[in-house]
Amino acid sequence: MKILDGFQSRIALAMAGKNPWGNSSGDSSDGGDRSDAPNGGDGEGSKPKGPRNPWLPQGGGDGPRRSASIDDIFKNRGPEGPRRGSGGPGGPNFRMPERPGGKSWIPLIVIVVLAIWCLVTSFHLIGPQQKAVVKTLGNYTRTLDSGLKFTAPFPIETIEIEDVEGVRAVTIPSNRANAKLILTGDQNLVDLSYIVRWNIKNLEQFKFRLAEPEETVSEVAEAAMRATVAEKTLDETFSGQGRAEIEQAVRERMQRVLDSYRAGINVLGVEIDKADPPSEVVDAFRDVSVAEQNADAARNQARGYAQQVIANAQGEAQAFDKVYEEYRLAPEVTRRRIYYETMERVLGETDKTIVEADGVTPYLPLPEVNRRRSTVTPPPAAPSATTTQGGQ
Repeated sequence: MKILDGFQSRIALAMAGKNPWGNSSGDSSDGGDRSDAPNGGDGEGSKPKGPRNPWLPQGGGDGPRRSASIDDIFKNRGPEGPRRGSGGPGGPNFRMPERPGGKSWIPLIVIVVLAIWCLVTSFHLIGPQQKAVVKTLGNYTRTLDSGLKFTAPFPIETIEIEDVEGVRAVTIPSNRANAKLILTGDQNLVDLSYIVRWNIKNLEQFKFRLAEPEETVSEVAEAAMRATVAEKTLDETFSGQGRAEIEQAVRERMQRVLDSYRAGINVLGVEIDKADPPSEVVDAFRDVSVAEQNADAARNQARGYAQQVIANAQGEAQAFDKVYEEYRLAPEVTRRRIYYETMERVLGETDKTIVEADGVTPYLPLPEVNRRRSTVTPPPAAPSATTTQGGQ
């Protein structure tokens, strides 16, 4: 109950406009009323009745009250901590070093930095195979050749250097594992991969006429290849001569289209890297190729046999013509000669020999005699006289 009475009294004092925490020494903000002090308020250094005011400095009401102003808290503090003096680098009196004569170094430093910046961004070394385009405030103004060139400093003038003589290559398709099927003139599909080589012909047109130069080259090459292959058959696409014709035609088509775009690109050449049937029918295509090769071999063999027969017939015809000419000159002699040659050719292959003469056996078994003679073993040879004398 005493605690409640104390709170009630403090509430009453607060409602009356007085300090419910008591008066600190030297504090007369309550108008000099000391009635709430202990012992009737006689004594300025007496402690206030009740608990200590939490907003007063440590030590009760003996010292002056500290200000809660943010400016007062941070006015003596800096990035390095509390400022203990006015002469340090973080103090309020810090000053930059001065030149002789009392002038500042800052203008001179700014001038040197600007001079270095202008020197670095104004001189450009362009290689022997390179050219550069110059843009003044973002607009194209001129083209620079190779060598040491001078321009206005950045950002007034900017420069872009490109290799104009170097050969660039575009592979279609970019991933060779992917199939690029193209329809031929005889309604067949062929898987083609090819390489397009090009360089820059006009740097101004190359930089400012096309948004994506390499992508444009790839698309124009694909369109030209499809249009050219559509004019060829499948066999022509696979043959060496047909592929060379396709490469030349594609290069010419690409150059015409790019020149119409004013792309500033020169197509150096097109090379077909692979020309195969689709992977789904490659086995059947190989079987067909083997069958065609076998058919070609059979046709070549038949042509060779026909040429041999014709050559033999022509030789026999020429021989007959020569014999006929001799027969016209001497019919009897030629007739007898032909008879003898014919009989010799016919009887030469038989085993019987017939001799038509008086007192001679009509049939002589000469082949059998010759056969028996070949089967009879020869007698051993007699020792020579030299060997006998040597043995003695």
